[in-house]
Amino acid sequence: MTLLIGILGASDIAPSVILRPASLRDDVRVVAVGSRRAEKASDYAAKWGIPRSYGSYQEVIDDPEVQLVYNALPPSEHASWSIAALEAGKDVLCEKPFAMNAEQARDMNAVAVRTGKRLIEAFHDRYHPLSLELDRIKESGRLGDIVSLRAVFDAPIPYEEGALRHTPSLGGGALMDLGCYVVHWVRALVGEEPTFTEASMVLNPLGADRSFTATGRFPSGIDVTLSASMDVESVSSTFEIVGTEGTVHVENMIFPSAGHSITEQVGDLVKHRTVAGMETYDHQLAAVIAALASGESLPTEGEDSIGNMAVIDAIYRAAGVDRTDFATSQ
Repeated sequence: MTLLIGILGASDIAPSVILRPASLRDDVRVVAVGSRRAEKASDYAAKWGIPRSYGSYQEVIDDPEVQLVYNALPPSEHASWSIAALEAGKDVLCEKPFAMNAEQARDMNAVAVRTGKRLIEAFHDRYHPLSLELDRIKESGRLGDIVSLRAVFDAPIPYEEGALRHTPSLGGGALMDLGCYVVHWVRALVGEEPTFTEASMVLNPLGADRSFTATGRFPSGIDVTLSASMDVESVSSTFEIVGTEGTVHVENMIFPSAGHSITEQVGDLVKHRTVAGMETYDHQLAAVIAALASGESLPTEGEDSIGNMAVIDAIYRAAGVDRTDFATSQ
């Protein structure tokens, strides 16, 4: 059976997330793409070999062949269009960050439950063997009790007025765009919901955060420090786990197939290693296809998506940044 996918938005990210991975498989095809401008959608479809293009998102959702909708729109449009797709009987793979706030995330998931359709957040890195290896290290107990975590994701994204990643009303900002990942890394590893009461941010002229740092604690007593910045010269994504018996430091959590390292120290013994794997997006698409066929739940859907947005909301509150005007429920 072949899974047929429709894309909302003629986006720059869809080729990496869906189009290239799908081209390597014989059990999935991208059959439609929609944009607000029909000419843009047509050009995009021609470039990537997509059979049908539409001058609206609704037409993709209404396409009777489309089974899975990939929502590659700005975060400000994740809730409304994901809900529309679910109501039309489509499963949805929604880009991160999942929504503008936790309230929207709850609304989205309530519709998924009511319609019986799947709503999956596209945290591609979670499906790579690197993420699963960190789970195994923690579960082995050889680090002892986990004491603290530090996660960082920096990427050079120079300020450009009106650009998505710098416009708060569209869901821009370092915490939403980059920080959503570091929040997810620590939550996924610990399996609890942290509390954040201290945070600081540097804002751009539009009110979106260019960088942030936040400190918090999990109910089990694990301290956590998170940060992300757009005001850097190079990409860096690191994750550090400190236990009573040992430590783990990971370089390149976000795109491990481009080169990564795991440095584990227990006592005087230091080990450096990597884990084999494809690109994160290949693993993600494989997991989505398998889960839709089997009905098995995935680690980036349901309560997980709500929890991640709730932590993001809490960090903004701790930093004293009011996003009420930008993040009203839809």
